[in-house]
Amino acid sequence: MRSPDTSWSVGVLLPRDLPVDLVLPYARRAEELGFGSVWVVEDLGYRGGIAQATAVLSATQRIRVGIGLLPAGARNVAFAALEIATLAQLFPGRTDVAVGHGMPDWMRSVGQWPRSPLTLLHEYVDALRALLRGDLVHRQGRYVNLDGARLDPSARPEVVPGVLAGVRGPKSLAVSGEVADGTVLAEPVAPEYVRAALGHIAATRPHRLVAYNAASVDTDRAAALDAVRPGLEWIGEPDWRAHVAPLPFADELAELRAGSASREEFVRAVPDAWIGRLAVAGTPQDARTRLDGLREAGVTDAVLAPVGPDPMGALDSLAAVLDGGR
Repeated sequence: MRSPDTSWSVGVLLPRDLPVDLVLPYARRAEELGFGSVWVVEDLGYRGGIAQATAVLSATQRIRVGIGLLPAGARNVAFAALEIATLAQLFPGRTDVAVGHGMPDWMRSVGQWPRSPLTLLHEYVDALRALLRGDLVHRQGRYVNLDGARLDPSARPEVVPGVLAGVRGPKSLAVSGEVADGTVLAEPVAPEYVRAALGHIAATRPHRLVAYNAASVDTDRAAALDAVRPGLEWIGEPDWRAHVAPLPFADELAELRAGSASREEFVRAVPDAWIGRLAVAGTPQDARTRLDGLREAGVTDAVLAPVGPDPMGALDSLAAVLDGGR
């Protein structure tokens, strides 16, 4: 059977550079506070997503664990299915996995950037979902070639995990809508971007939408907004254009970046009002209002990325957005 659809969940991101001795305490604390999910990060040079997910699932009792994201070019799809199916058997109904292109520079540095990333993603996600269902899979694609691959009945999960696509561009979003169970949008995610993305996804069956956002909650609104600034220094770069293009200040933001000598100078000059649109930040009520806007726009899973030097303390502050505050 399939995992039940999730209508709304607020989760947290496990920072990729979290000190290793805090990884499991962080996940346990997120569960204690009532967050619905914790998403681990697989970035080149940091920690592996599947290994982190296994450890976090073992150390917790109920919280869902998402892997965001596995680069399609990095793993043979049949062997990826083995790992994911094993997690889903051992921890039924608690695992989500996102697959994406991977950052082009990273993938090129390890010789795994395909000539057609869209084709690879389409073939990979389609085959991975079929394998996890227990299908006998024959594929002769440009990148994915399977000649009768299948999970043994003893290895098939009773609850099939969702396979989401972590993408941002219009063509990639369309692929996600066609073959994936959901889409993961990297930060920053404003309601305007959500609506634009859903237009490109154009899914014809249930489709989850996971939205990452830098987050800071404080009774001092100005302090919370300042805390998220460092996490937004990339938003003026070309790769993030899709995130800000639907916003009414997109042209002004581009001009500000063009006139700034560095990303750090740029983000210091971004007005507070824009910061508030590009993050879940401010007082607890500000943050809850921002989450309400994302939910109304179509987000099913909001994932908050804590900022600042004290990620454990940030978790407690972010919990103020749950169930009307704590």
